[in-house]
Amino acid sequence: MSTAQVTNDFNQIVKGRRSIKNYDPSVKISREEMEQILSLATLAPSSVNMQPWRFLVIESPEAKAKLAPLAKFNQTQVATSSAVIAVFGDLENFENAEEIYGAAVEKGFMPVEVKERILSSFSGYFHTVSREDMKDVVLIDGGLVSMQLMLAARSYGYDTNPIGGYDKDQIAEAFGLDKDRYVPVMLISIGKAADEGYPSVRLPIDKVTFWK
Repeated sequence: MSTAQVTNDFNQIVKGRRSIKNYDPSVKISREEMEQILSLATLAPSSVNMQPWRFLVIESPEAKAKLAPLAKFNQTQVATSSAVIAVFGDLENFENAEEIYGAAVEKGFMPVEVKERILSSFSGYFHTVSREDMKDVVLIDGGLVSMQLMLAARSYGYDTNPIGGYDKDQIAEAFGLDKDRYVPVMLISIGKAADEGYPSVRLPIDKVTFWK
């Protein structure tokens, strides 16, 4: 498959997105192209730029067979998609703080004294925050990166489906991840749509917005 983006038309990307259940199983997204899509997704914002998202790309027949019983109500997406991306939130994300902010200094984005001040101010919080509070943070950040991933996929001519109905308490261990560290956010099937999907209705803005 080509690694060139199909479109950068924002309206086309957003308005053309559908939750696709059935994909063309003959279309496989290359590693290079998947990495480009994921790279665009990771431009999403996150709390103090800790980027707690972690991606498990389930693409081999063996991995899909392992996922299938954990996603009982989404068998078609698992079977026909090019891949299913399991998005997790890393509760120990602060361990990457030095790498992230050190790179910011190297690139000239901030002076070293600002980096040291930021890391010092956040260090206490990250070492004392409760698991539940950190879980809330990574779930929000995981939602942001997941939506951006789906839009990035559209720009490459692929479609997606966010999946919340799966065995969240088993998926990390099933794929060799530490379930106490990695919080499941959602599954996202990705591939070339075999049909156009269905349009859906959105509530009017005056129904969902409060002005004060």
